[in-house]
Amino acid sequence: MFTRTVSRYKFSTLSTVNLNNTINGHLHNGNLNAARQVFDENPHTRNVVSWNSIINGYMRQSHWKYAEELFDKMPQKDVVSWNTMLSGFRQANHPEKSFKYFLEMTRAHEKPNELTFAVLISAFLNTGYSLLIPQLHGRVVSLGLNLNDSLGSALMRGYLELRDCKGLCRVFDEISVKDVAPWNVLILGFMEFGLTGEAKRAFTLMPVKNAFSWSSLINGYIKNKMLREARSVLDMMTENDVVCWTAMIKGYVQWESFVEALELFVVMLNSGPRPNHFTFSSVLDACAGCSSLLMGNQVHSCILKFGIVLDVILSTSLLDMYAKCGDIEVAYHIFQSMPDKNLVSWNSMIGGYARHGLARTALEEFERMVKVCVRPDEITFINVLSACGHGGMVEEGERIFNSMNLKYSIQPEMEHYACIVDLYGKAGQLDKAEKFIRGMPFEPDVIVWGALLGACGLHSCLETGESAASRIYKLQQDHPAVYTMLSKIHGENEVWNSVAQMKKMIRSKHARKQKAGSWIESHTRIV
Repeated sequence: MFTRTVSRYKFSTLSTVNLNNTINGHLHNGNLNAARQVFDENPHTRNVVSWNSIINGYMRQSHWKYAEELFDKMPQKDVVSWNTMLSGFRQANHPEKSFKYFLEMTRAHEKPNELTFAVLISAFLNTGYSLLIPQLHGRVVSLGLNLNDSLGSALMRGYLELRDCKGLCRVFDEISVKDVAPWNVLILGFMEFGLTGEAKRAFTLMPVKNAFSWSSLINGYIKNKMLREARSVLDMMTENDVVCWTAMIKGYVQWESFVEALELFVVMLNSGPRPNHFTFSSVLDACAGCSSLLMGNQVHSCILKFGIVLDVILSTSLLDMYAKCGDIEVAYHIFQSMPDKNLVSWNSMIGGYARHGLARTALEEFERMVKVCVRPDEITFINVLSACGHGGMVEEGERIFNSMNLKYSIQPEMEHYACIVDLYGKAGQLDKAEKFIRGMPFEPDVIVWGALLGACGLHSCLETGESAASRIYKLQQDHPAVYTMLSKIHGENEVWNSVAQMKKMIRSKHARKQKAGSWIESHTRIV
């Protein structure tokens, strides 16, 4: 691995101090080979610091094998040596290695310090080893270690992951001197547990706040669907922060308040910081959500004006926006121009074709996707099966549905079954749709029965429609589709007494048909 070169230190032995300074200088410049050569040429003056520096250099460059080999050869190890190994494996996402070396550390009778536990707990987060965090907390207490900011915050994140609110608060109270980090974790925890009042109080009591504190409060309110409170926090901020603005816009989109998201984006352009590609991606999602092609065009122009790099995420948001807003040709051109396409890009394009009734094109795109070795997921099959339903392609839909498990090991979910029911129903094969429902491996939900009821309305099938409606009624009483669709079917079959009864039931149960809507765009310019 290493290239041997003649070192200018070859004929003279460096003192320990000079050796360590030279090694760290090479490592600082990214020259691991030179550092290792100097280390090898001075075996008599190197000390534990020399060994730790070289091992740390290997860890930083992800050469874990060489780090382990050197560590095993160390004549003497200190707590820094063990912490270096633990930190390296944390960075490498190898919690099992961290656990192994911690056990070896205790067997070697090396006393861990605060950094040891902080690193170890961080390595265990979001892994199966997180269950050990309370035991590690016990070791911290038994060793009489100081619960500083770093260790305290790590423990708090551990209890947060374990959904232990009492443990979270207990650790917070035990921290001797609290910097901003523990407060931020406390706010995150309260918001995660839905304790928004406690989170707001903690935020108010914080002696110092940073951008993460503000964004934690905003994201917490958004997570709990408290958009008005999140917006009030944003309005309170004295310093404009693109992360917080983007979080608020994304929050509006998440809860389908698309118009509010676009309005906030305009305010941001006029008074806030410069948007980044995450901001634009969320804004494009808002345009797609409310089918605002005019606004989408202006946002696209704004992206070009700001010189934002079109990465795969932003490009996908663009093509998805154009596809959902009705301009499938522009969506296709963006898709074709993307040098890198991920699964979401393919799904957006296939879904766009499906929504535009271009069933054959959607299937061709699906086949092209498979040929370039992009593995489909559950969303892909929903899009493809929907396309088959729109195009009346029954045989193709059946083949693709069967391939989910047989070819791709993807278990069909409720939405996939609903797509097949819709496929059969639109093709007029109502008996086949009923038989398919009876063969489902789980109880059908309102969506599945609703697909059958909709097909009965399409083909004026009274008997099957009443059966589907009764099933929906058992699952969700007063569902508006039951009364409105049955009224339609009875009317088309001239069963006028039943039509009158349906209308009477609609009035008595206050069940209302969903109102149609339209979107009128003004010519507001944002660029």
